[in-house]
Amino acid sequence: MSFDALTKRFLIKISGEALAGASGVGVDHSALDWIGREIAQAAEIAQIAVVVGGGNFMRGNTNQLPLTRVSADYVGMLATVMNSIYLEQWLKSADIDSALFSSLRLHPQIETYSAGAAITALENGRVAILAGGTGNPYFTTDTTAALRALEINASTLVKATNVDGIYNSDPAKDPAASRYQEIDYDTAIVKDLKVMDGTAFALCRSNNMPIRVVNLNTRGNLQRVVEGDAVGTLVIKGGEQDA
Repeated sequence: MSFDALTKRFLIKISGEALAGASGVGVDHSALDWIGREIAQAAEIAQIAVVVGGGNFMRGNTNQLPLTRVSADYVGMLATVMNSIYLEQWLKSADIDSALFSSLRLHPQIETYSAGAAITALENGRVAILAGGTGNPYFTTDTTAALRALEINASTLVKATNVDGIYNSDPAKDPAASRYQEIDYDTAIVKDLKVMDGTAFALCRSNNMPIRVVNLNTRGNLQRVVEGDAVGTLVIKGGEQDA
């Protein structure tokens, strides 16, 4: 399958914890199956790139092990590679054409990432899985997602989380909390809504990359996003101010 020039391109950021399911550690088969099916549905309609975190195996800022920050970050990058291999193998088992790239040099097992190679894979109808973080310490996978979305000319960065979007207060504590359908970058900063980490958010803001925050745990949400439905919350220049 290949796509014409008018097909939209999305980069989907998924946390490593999402793959762990209820246990919070490692990769849970049912969680992987859920995520794989969501991505497969979206990939039938649009060009899909995916960045997966590594928090189910390793968090880069851990201080419980005798690792320097730099070493811990590289372990975290390798964790994203492991998660990406799981996802790639699930897609292959479901006959979904995919391509795995890593910013860390793991050739010949995994192709080294370049924006050109990823774009070619996307144009040929393959799900592009972008592993290894930025390849440098001190950067989160949120920042990786923002950077890769810009490099591959994605139309939207989709942050798939465990919440329905961005709220004006914590819905778990405030029954009157309201969800923003749209919100401006600056408003999100002023209200300290923490859409993504600061570096990632600044990249998106300065380059006008729309961010859509959606609930990955709602079946069909990724498909709805690529079909153009107003799912979750859209962070965009000039977005509505009120929830």
